[in-house]
Amino acid sequence: MTKIAKIIVFCALSLGVCFSAGAQRKGYVISARNAETAVSEKYVKDAVSYLSAESLGGRASGTPGGAAAANWINLQFKETGLESIGGTYLHGFRSSGVMCRNVIGVLPGTGSRVVIVMAHYDNYGKLGDTFFPGADSNASGVAALLQIAKMFKRMRDYHKDYSTTLVFVALDAKEKDLAGASELWDMIKGGKLGFAPTDITLVVNLDQLGSTLSPVTKGNPDYLMMLSEEASGRRSTLMSAEKTQRIGLELAFDYYGSKDFTKLFYRKISDQKIFLENGVPAVMFTSGITMLNNKPGDTPDTLDYTVLMKRIRLIFYYLERIL
Repeated sequence: MTKIAKIIVFCALSLGVCFSAGAQRKGYVISARNAETAVSEKYVKDAVSYLSAESLGGRASGTPGGAAAANWINLQFKETGLESIGGTYLHGFRSSGVMCRNVIGVLPGTGSRVVIVMAHYDNYGKLGDTFFPGADSNASGVAALLQIAKMFKRMRDYHKDYSTTLVFVALDAKEKDLAGASELWDMIKGGKLGFAPTDITLVVNLDQLGSTLSPVTKGNPDYLMMLSEEASGRRSTLMSAEKTQRIGLELAFDYYGSKDFTKLFYRKISDQKIFLENGVPAVMFTSGITMLNNKPGDTPDTLDYTVLMKRIRLIFYYLERIL
């Protein structure tokens, strides 16, 4: 092999770019592994810590802490390079007499199909003198949302085009009867996001992703639950991504084997409910409920960031395969 050839091979391997005759763009096919260059456990930890800090007061809807969280997510979307809707990422609405804010950023595709990735950022805030940090519920989901957005933007930086548009949404007012998800649906129906409900191929909800305190199999912290309809949720795609990428997560497709709890969390009390009721396919990724969720003990130090990063990577590869 000549010296020049060796240099070309080295550069291709370093960038995760594979040269082939069936190239997609300018003589090469872009590997999804390029997104790994955007992965940062420190970023995820810092995001969870910031959102869970007492200075934000638990992020209850309509509070200064909730507004501060929305503004910070707004900045993250802007710095990542997502596109805004109507010149803004912040979209206000009122629920139970208080001002709430959904934060929406877009990574446009080349076609008309849309996938929505969402996570609620609000929590209980403070009740009297009791502070609810909400690290797992749901700062972990928001941190995952932000990291996945960065991974897909990195793919765009490597000139990877997807036919499907990705819409990233940090939802407010989940704790107010899923009002943020309802507002998002109303915006879509009203044409305010530039696409029709029928353009949506899948909604992916990230809700409580950071804990390993309630494993599916006792003694195995490396797991991830996906709640979905078997066909529309594309479970086989998730299993294929896990097998190919060898991330090492045990996958479960129900809530600890209980039909009743699966139905409760999938169809009744999480944000994807609004879309399911309107006939839109949706999945929920979660690490399950623990004895700390919605309690003062739901703090950043109780999360397992090594496993959370595995979950983020697998969800990215799952999404990448369906775009």
